[in-house]
Amino acid sequence: MSTGSAPAFDSAQVLRLAQETFDIEAAAVLGLKRRTGEAFIRAVQAMLDVRGRVVVMGMGKSGHIGRKVAATLASTGTPAMFVHPAEASHGDLGMIKAVDLVLAISNSGEVDELTSLLPVIKRLGVTLVAMTGNPRSTLAQHADILLDSGVEKEACPLQLAPTASTTAQLALGDALAVALLDARGFRTEDFARSHPGGALGRRLLTHVADVMRAGEAVPRVAPDTAFPDLMREMSVKGLGASAIVDEGRRVLGIFTDGDLRRLIEKGVDLRAVKAREVMHRDPRTVRRDALAVEAAELMEEHRITSVLVLDEQGLLCGVVNSNDLMRAKVI
Repeated sequence: MSTGSAPAFDSAQVLRLAQETFDIEAAAVLGLKRRTGEAFIRAVQAMLDVRGRVVVMGMGKSGHIGRKVAATLASTGTPAMFVHPAEASHGDLGMIKAVDLVLAISNSGEVDELTSLLPVIKRLGVTLVAMTGNPRSTLAQHADILLDSGVEKEACPLQLAPTASTTAQLALGDALAVALLDARGFRTEDFARSHPGGALGRRLLTHVADVMRAGEAVPRVAPDTAFPDLMREMSVKGLGASAIVDEGRRVLGIFTDGDLRRLIEKGVDLRAVKAREVMHRDPRTVRRDALAVEAAELMEEHRITSVLVLDEQGLLCGVVNSNDLMRAKVI
């Protein structure tokens, strides 16, 4: 640790170093683009063909990148896990099976904790893909497939801290994941199933039937219902709207708080009217098997707060409003 006094803060120097870092790391990624070719294709094919998992390994900063690469692979359809090389030497190597593939990440390709495992990995018959910045390293020499992640220089002005090299590793790992998800035909719905607790998962996995109100909770009246009884149904169910249906549950219309305000503004005598006389015909509806996000989009588009839900026969089976969607965190 330095015992000297800290230099004066130089804002111009701060910005200059930040901009240089962006330039250096962008150049590192573009360098990958120029070198990516047959070896990358072979790596993707090997990962597609593996019957087990892609086991990602790396030490230090490369290990941090490795954990992220393994997580990205796993969330995009390629079974993967991270195994720490140091822990592997003390029992975790048993997690690797002959049906797996090892993706070993090391900029130098000479880190002891990793190179000491290479003979064992080879004896297992596991395909070894090396991601390294040193094509002449021990790791590279043992690899079945070599991915060159080398960079001309680090962004660190001391050329000590891994910066551009880890950016290159991360970009190359992302490129593998993207190529693999496309080759597998991985879809948005598949991603959602891997993230059921996230916002995307809720949007793509939650259906209207999961959040709608059904049975006696659905406000509905017959077309000849007197206006006071219509209002009583709306009040009891607390949704600010009621469906008007025939005896077979076919939707004829809807009446809402907004309709009530408009009738009052017009001075209509509401004591003698029936539900059929004040209902709004052809209301917006959604199928029960539709995604909940579709109901949310319908409400937003038409500036309404409730949507009637129909079953497969087109008959009323529920209602969903914006509060239901908010509670389900769909919106």
